[in-house]
Amino acid sequence: MTTPRIAIAGAGLGGLTCARVLQLNGFENVTVFERESSPEARQQGGTIDLHADSGQEAIRAAGLFDEWRALARFEGQEQRKVDPFTAELIEHEPPEGDFRPEIDRGQLRRLLLDSLAPGTVSWGLGINSAEPGEITFLDGSTAGFDLVIGADGAWSRVRRILSGATPRYTGVMFVETRHDNDRQLLDLTGQGTMVADEPGLMLWAQRNSGNHIRAYACMRAREDWKPSNAELLELYADWHPSLRRFFAGELIHRPLYALPVPHTWEHTPGVTLLGDAAHLMPPLGVGANLAMEDAADLALAIVRDGVREGVRTYESVMLPRAIDAQERTNAGLLDMVPDRPIRV
Repeated sequence: MTTPRIAIAGAGLGGLTCARVLQLNGFENVTVFERESSPEARQQGGTIDLHADSGQEAIRAAGLFDEWRALARFEGQEQRKVDPFTAELIEHEPPEGDFRPEIDRGQLRRLLLDSLAPGTVSWGLGINSAEPGEITFLDGSTAGFDLVIGADGAWSRVRRILSGATPRYTGVMFVETRHDNDRQLLDLTGQGTMVADEPGLMLWAQRNSGNHIRAYACMRAREDWKPSNAELLELYADWHPSLRRFFAGELIHRPLYALPVPHTWEHTPGVTLLGDAAHLMPPLGVGANLAMEDAADLALAIVRDGVREGVRTYESVMLPRAIDAQERTNAGLLDMVPDRPIRV
């Protein structure tokens, strides 16, 4: 019997997890289409913590739990909070247990990529549009499939089949900086995550592997605001000098977007969504785990019930779960950066 032809748009963590679980269960006709030219085309973001009840369950379903544990940083669960004006430690949660160990996003993506059958990912082949059962690529060519899975992120092309919803700016801007082997900043950050905040302003720093730090200045701002280093330092002028050192170097501006809540659609045979394509939400430690949980749930439902019924079963579970997560992360973002008048 010929296995269904399944197309997955997007070679992120969700798309790759879905492909891996399907292949592990005998589905050979699975292709992941990615518009980026190679796995090294861009950096894959910072560190993520895989939760025991979602991301870790997905990595188990992918048959990669031991390999993930060998890469995971259990010490990365440490959380520190410091006073913004003195840089003194005011709260500390040491790394305990193994509920949410950290791993660099790039390491996890490489683990998933290496687990797939050769040729599973078609690099440099972006999707222009899709219909149930058919994809039109950016080069104008088309191909038919029994199922098209949109794992193509915030600005998903596949989502347009099912929904007219588009991401909206949340009003919150993250300004990212990166630092390597800076002993003072490493000591401030600790082994995991460090935060400092005052009303309307926040600094969030994450330690990655290899003594690499990604730090984020967080505030309400215009969507098009792109501060210079001097402007950012002026905004945080009252903060302790050791914390202001995080704002040195190249600035990467990241306005935060989210899909409206609830985001649902009528079940349509031949197409479905997972991850940010289905439920883009503020980046508060939930999105990657939810994308991987979606991916494993969808793949296992297809294995168990076939493509048509499997997708329907998956959506009946995923959509309510996503709405709950969207509501919680939206509330969390509001708590983290209250809805005050725009600072800049």
